[in-house]
Amino acid sequence: MAYLFVGEGREYLLEPGETLESDLGILEVPEGVAAGETVETHLGTEFVARELRGPDLFHHFERTGAPMMPRDIGLVMGHTGVKQGDHVLDAGTGTGVLAASLGRAGAEVLSYEQDPEFAEVARENMELGSVADAVEVRAGDVTEEIDELTGSAFDLVTLDTADAPTVVARAPELLAPGGFLAVYSPFVEATSEVVETAREAGLEEVESLETIQREMDVGDRGTRPSTAGVGHTGYLTFARNPV
Repeated sequence: MAYLFVGEGREYLLEPGETLESDLGILEVPEGVAAGETVETHLGTEFVARELRGPDLFHHFERTGAPMMPRDIGLVMGHTGVKQGDHVLDAGTGTGVLAASLGRAGAEVLSYEQDPEFAEVARENMELGSVADAVEVRAGDVTEEIDELTGSAFDLVTLDTADAPTVVARAPELLAPGGFLAVYSPFVEATSEVVETAREAGLEEVESLETIQREMDVGDRGTRPSTAGVGHTGYLTFARNPV
């Protein structure tokens, strides 16, 4: 199990028995290290071992593309109420931050990634996130396996793929009564297609949100939104299967 070693404003992801060399000294991680313990470099710099938490996955998973932002993941979890024991179908695994977050919430996740190399990286990330038992990453196109997946009564279907409308059209066959659909789209045109398809499929409570987050600059003169940018990431569309 890997830990974050935090000290001097830095953090390093290391496993028991691993050695790190830096300008702060040589850090040798003991085999039996546990969270909360302090380990010193040969120069006396202290680092505290810390378990990976959900937000840490975004920063420390190996990336195969742009991962979903924590705020977007929060919206997915908040709007769908995903909980322990839920069954989730996820497509467009990518780095796997969303799938891992759902697994850490107690859900059982089946995630599809078209690129076999990306899928292998995602599996390794699931091991790092301690959710390998909860998240199965399959290399393949979910649209080619929909017929086999229909009737599975998923509590939640999450999509981050260019062909999301194809899956949305079959969502009533995939979802349990009252189950949720959540689709991430980087472009407004794709969002419109997803919304129209969800309505045509007979899904209810269809809503689409743009996700924007502004950082606040706090200083001696006052507080105001940062001028660094508006913090747009994409669009999230939610819908629900009729009961």
